[in-house]
Amino acid sequence: MTLDTKDALMTSRPSTRATPRATSAATGRATSDAARSRRSWLRTAITGICALAAVASMPAALAASWPDKPIRIIVPYAPGQGADVLARLLSQDLAKRLNQPIVVENRAGAGGNIGSAAAARAANDGYTFLLGTNATNAANEFLYANQGYDPTADFTGVAMIGLLPMVICTSAADLPANSVGELIQRARARPDTLNVGLPSTTAQVVFAEFVKSAQAPLFAVKYKASGQSLTDAMGGQIPLVIDTVTAARPHLASGKLRAVGITSLKASDMLPGVRPVSEQGVPGFDVVAWDALFAPRGTPTPIIRQMSEQIRLVLEQPEMRRKMLDIGVEPLVMPPAQLNAFVNDERQKWGGIIKAAGIRIE
Repeated sequence: MTLDTKDALMTSRPSTRATPRATSAATGRATSDAARSRRSWLRTAITGICALAAVASMPAALAASWPDKPIRIIVPYAPGQGADVLARLLSQDLAKRLNQPIVVENRAGAGGNIGSAAAARAANDGYTFLLGTNATNAANEFLYANQGYDPTADFTGVAMIGLLPMVICTSAADLPANSVGELIQRARARPDTLNVGLPSTTAQVVFAEFVKSAQAPLFAVKYKASGQSLTDAMGGQIPLVIDTVTAARPHLASGKLRAVGITSLKASDMLPGVRPVSEQGVPGFDVVAWDALFAPRGTPTPIIRQMSEQIRLVLEQPEMRRKMLDIGVEPLVMPPAQLNAFVNDERQKWGGIIKAAGIRIE
């Protein structure tokens, strides 16, 4: 091959080496694209972080301005009933502390289910609460085929308000039993012959647990209201009745009825001198009604804490304690986490008793 031919071949061969100018341009474009990508990613990340921060700060912001309008407490019972009286008593002092009106709204029906369902569907913004009870938040799911709400999934506890012990009473003349121990002995000696008036579902639950725990074969007589059952007990038609302290107290004071035992675990200031069933041969016996405040699930935690704290301050006032005892409620302070655990335990207790005894709504 001649030198000319070799030069021609070398001249015609394409060059694979980029010029310095081309390399610099390509590198610049790549650097620019990478920078733009990083800036875009950074903007997206910052936007996301800001959005998350805004969402996270919403409850705190709401709590900081809460309450700035009237608060509603739904009572799932009729005006004048125990839960209604308690809600109105509590709301008076609570409104002063929160510097906002509190509206008590009665939504009665279906054993408390109608009002509770309405509260469950309410906005979870801290302006609607439920005055719940052992029925609405523990027992009803075992008594009704369809409550219309889920007491666990739809609500969160705010604060316990108080306990409502029941009392086992005897006719002073017809059954001279002065203690639970004597009552159990008489029941065993005469199985299923001692009638017990039961004016409520709660009374039926107390009765079922007492019969089981004390192994006392008593006979249940159901009533639709307290008035008739207490009248029959005082008149000698039935020897025993289980009712609320509020309903029975006037007749105990008059001497027409005698208290055998109170159903709370400990003695109550509402009935001084009356020993609990648990201290009279039935250890651990503790079946009481209760009232507590609940909020729709998702209500901001800071608001729940504020409301719980304000209720604690109200309940710790000596004058409020006196007023509550007068209407048959033993004040009890219990913060949200403890209340939620308590309600879960109560659901297990009440559900177990109801299912084992076959109690049904009639």
